[in-house]
Amino acid sequence: MAKGKQKPGRGRTAEAVTARVDGGLAELVPDRDRPRGRTLLIDGAPQSHVDLDDPAYLDFAYQRRLGHIADLVAPPGRPVQVLHLGGGAFTLARYVAATRPRSTQQIVEIDAPLVAFVRAELPLESTWRVRVRGGDAREGLGKLPDGWADLIIADVFSGARTPAHLTSTEFAAEVRRVLRPGGFYAANLADGPPLAYVKAQIATVGTVFPELCLTADPAVLRGRRFGNAVLLASDRELPVAELTRRAATDPHQGRVEHGRALADFTGGAAPVSDVDARPSPAPPPSVFE
Repeated sequence: MAKGKQKPGRGRTAEAVTARVDGGLAELVPDRDRPRGRTLLIDGAPQSHVDLDDPAYLDFAYQRRLGHIADLVAPPGRPVQVLHLGGGAFTLARYVAATRPRSTQQIVEIDAPLVAFVRAELPLESTWRVRVRGGDAREGLGKLPDGWADLIIADVFSGARTPAHLTSTEFAAEVRRVLRPGGFYAANLADGPPLAYVKAQIATVGTVFPELCLTADPAVLRGRRFGNAVLLASDRELPVAELTRRAATDPHQGRVEHGRALADFTGGAAPVSDVDARPSPAPPPSVFE
């Protein structure tokens, strides 16, 4: 582990901190505007942002959209049970712990050296009920009892691609098993023109959940560039109006597709099973330039 002059969690100034992890070279880069803010990069690709002074602050647009979903899964402040598939810098777990005290959370992250790096440099508060488990996301999901979670967030990338076994109807069925009735499933999807992967994921998750909506930057939805889209699914009516309002007022405005508009966007894409599932597409090099 290579270090600058001071650790991010302690100093008034800091330099980038790096470590070799299973996914490549992990870097924690200081945020010039936030004294204890850090951006996690893996092999140069931004993964997440954390502000130790303000864990409720979400910098990345897609993480803000996931934060909106966490806000809307239950009445404000009510403790919830959340499963995070994919750890990163634990940004969303920190957000839920700060905004919904006494919540119980589990993180499943396969990259053990990354977990150790993040724990050392961006420690979790000791009073937070957050458990980090090592291992594959789908295997970790399978170990949880029926109806355990109010919210499941899938944000899993290996080499900037979501593994194939986390994109199938069988995986979606396991997600629904672990969700309580009325719970939310939110997945971070990365895709570019012609958005075939996102459309297939809508069709796939739609075989299991009756209610869906998609939130993304309008330019991504129009197929003009590669980017993130957040898919939200449930067995109950979704808070589309409030999610739309929040997305529209974000610093990086988002648009929400739902109902007939979402069906038209999906355009008859076919769901995928374990047999024919493929990883999400690799981002073009220009995305991280």
